[in-house]
Parts: sequence; structure tokens; C-alpha cells
Amino acid sequence: MEKMKSLADQLREQMTKPGDKAQATPSKTEVGKSGTPKKKENKPLVPPIIDALRDYDNCDHKTMVHYRFDKQTVDFLSQFKIATGVDATKFVIFSVKQFIEAHPELKTIIKQFIQNTYL
Repeated sequence: MEKMKSLADQLREQMTKPGDKAQATPSKTEVGKSGTPKKKENKPLVPPIIDALRDYDNCDHKTMVHYRFDKQTVDFLSQFKIATGVDATKFVIFSVKQFIEAHPELKTIIKQFIQNTYL
């Protein structure tokens, strides 16, 4: 009874472990004449940004901030999580960090404000 899983549980496990699909044994239709498995040509390439998002470690982040998003953005984040397995929180954290690193002038604005405030 412990090993019985619903279809939804099985799909969730498959979505969280995308590397397991490649380790599955090939079916009879995938085996060539020489007995070696054929490479799947329909497999989409994963962009490097998805790998960077998956590798981003946010386990040491303890501060929570609440922001509001429009419906389209929330729908996108939900669909993105289903398609890639990357949590919306991780996506937002990674995106904000990349934005700040890409625009160092934002840090300059903050430094100038702090200097002017303390004078």
C-alpha cells in the first residue's frame, strides 16, 4: 500500500527529476539495427538561463518580501514552474539579482542618497 501512488504524484516526481528520463531503458522502436539506442532528435535544447535558474541556491535567504504582480505575470510564473520545475520565488530572486548586477548605476543612486542624507 505504501508504494501505491496516484498519477498526479508520479507526474510530479517525473517533473522534478528531468534527468531520469534520459536514464530510462530505450523501447524497441528506439533501438537501431546494431542494437544501440538511437538519439532522440525531437528533444528540445535547454537554454543556459534555465540551467542557471535551477543551479541558483536560495536556501540561505531568510528575509521575505511581499510584492504584487499582474495576472499575466502570475500566469507566466505558474506556467514556467510547470514547464521547467523552477519555483516562482527562485525565478524572482534570480531575476532581481541579475537586474541589479546589470545596472550598477542603481547602487550609485543609493550611495548618493545616503551621502546626501547624512550631511
